[in-house]
Amino acid sequence: MMSAIFMLVGMLSNFAGQIGPNYDPLFYDVMTYIFATMMFAVFLLGVIAFWLRAHGLGQSAVRERWVAELDKHFEREGIGLIPDNGKYW
Repeated sequence: MMSAIFMLVGMLSNFAGQIGPNYDPLFYDVMTYIFATMMFAVFLLGVIAFWLRAHGLGQSAVRERWVAELDKHFEREGIGLIPDNGKYW
């Protein structure tokens, strides 16, 4: 537990030491590149997810078949239907 606290304090002092006379431009460059790379990866995954959502994994017939299968499942299980037997209101 104490070693984790000392490690955290050491990391914080490393970050805080970058402001002032111990400024290291390489530190900020690397942090910027890492952050930008992560943001680009999130953007790229978002574009891929949108494309897959819009077009499906293969041809459009695959997506339509999947939706039809889900509809059959929902109808069979009664998911999403409003009960009409008067019991709930």
